[in-house]
Amino acid sequence: MTDHTHYLPPKVWTWDQASGGAFASINRPIAGATKEHALPVGKHPFQLYSLGTPNGQKVTIMFEELLAAGHKEAEYDAWLIRIGDGEQFGSGFVEINPNSKIPALLDRSGATPIRVFESGAILMYLAEKFGAFLPTEPAARAETLSWLFWQMGSAPFLGGGFGHFYAYAPAKLEYPINRYAMETKRQLDVLNRRLADNEFIAGDHYSIADMAIWPWYGGLVKGWLYDAAEFLAVQEYTHVNRWADQVFARPAVARGRKVNRTSGDPSSQLHERHDASDFDTRTQDKLSATNP
Repeated sequence: MTDHTHYLPPKVWTWDQASGGAFASINRPIAGATKEHALPVGKHPFQLYSLGTPNGQKVTIMFEELLAAGHKEAEYDAWLIRIGDGEQFGSGFVEINPNSKIPALLDRSGATPIRVFESGAILMYLAEKFGAFLPTEPAARAETLSWLFWQMGSAPFLGGGFGHFYAYAPAKLEYPINRYAMETKRQLDVLNRRLADNEFIAGDHYSIADMAIWPWYGGLVKGWLYDAAEFLAVQEYTHVNRWADQVFARPAVARGRKVNRTSGDPSSQLHERHDASDFDTRTQDKLSATNP
């Protein structure tokens, strides 16, 4: 039996395919496609290939908010990528995102398709394309982008750090759980202090900063991530809780959170999204039946 408390690293690391906890089957030390697999293409200008994780929700929320704001050119097809089955390693997906992570976007609205990968890059790309949810005034723009990139740098400590060791690692280890719980609570305190004096993350206006941060930290305080709300005493962060509820009350956010989801109550899942009518219960049930 492995002694998890006394590990002496070897001089040269080698890949033990049996390690990795809940995600052992999809984690690997090499990049590139493992199989030939073309991606489906729908009728809309934007083709999104994703999964309803917090990173995936950022982009579907953005699309639904753009459509709600009247940007009809933002119509999109959202195709489900089952990362547990390794679909992100198919050749078609790797052509769009060489990093094999969801979400990945193909903009087919112009003469030449444009690929965009990394959730923050997609949010910024769409905000600039449609002139929405990203201020143009220099100070407000800088504030919004600063918080957007705060999320990019901070969330790996929450997900890959705390979430992994608290919920997914093959063994419960005190040191990493304590280390990342401390950092997660520090991040929540950063947000709580910011939201004490601001309605939204970047100030008075809802923006891509909120869309990026809410699926992670809003989901955390609402008890949706890692079953860790009690452990982290999330009720202490009253301003984050206020903001999390306020953002979730937006109809576009509620819709965006459903797209490409494969877990939770069936009513919270819409495996694929190709039209606004897909959110209709009857259509949703039909899609769920054909995408078990």
